[in-house]
Amino acid sequence: MVKDHSAPVAAPASAASGSASASTSAETELETRLRRLAGSVPDPELPVVTLEELGVLRAVQVSGPGKVRVELTPTYTGCPAIEAMSSDIERVLRADGIAEVSVVTVLSPAWSTDDISAEGRRKLAEFGIAPPRPHSAEGPVPLSLSIRCPNCGSTDTELLSRFSSTACKALRRCTSCGEPFDHFKEL
Repeated sequence: MVKDHSAPVAAPASAASGSASASTSAETELETRLRRLAGSVPDPELPVVTLEELGVLRAVQVSGPGKVRVELTPTYTGCPAIEAMSSDIERVLRADGIAEVSVVTVLSPAWSTDDISAEGRRKLAEFGIAPPRPHSAEGPVPLSLSIRCPNCGSTDTELLSRFSSTACKALRRCTSCGEPFDHFKEL
């Protein structure tokens, strides 16, 4: 087992921008299967979403017989969950017969809330966390003046704390139903 968590690297110039969940056409059948396996690992802090749905899984590359390199981008630099994510991916891929798994942290391009899949957003809302709105690649930037309560749907909410259970979420409260809820910060 090879661990390389301390050496963040820039993504190769050929890396696709936008959604990290899209497989590249150069991906082999084995890489696609291993990506599905690695991507199915639940996020350690939000187990209702997978690493693929959260958009932190960037690449899975077979570098030789029984050797795989996995690239992860944390939701923010210094995210403590990256160690757990890496260990879980190593465990899953080793259980599938991969002898040498190298999980590396890739900081460029930075993770964005736009990387969360539609299914991930649905699961977050269902779990009681207000997902960020997806941004449009074209047209004007929408101005978000309110956050919708995942419990009752009201936009009459207030910020209680800029930080919640993790640094990538804020704590809000719905003034309509009175329920507190986490909101993924837009990054």
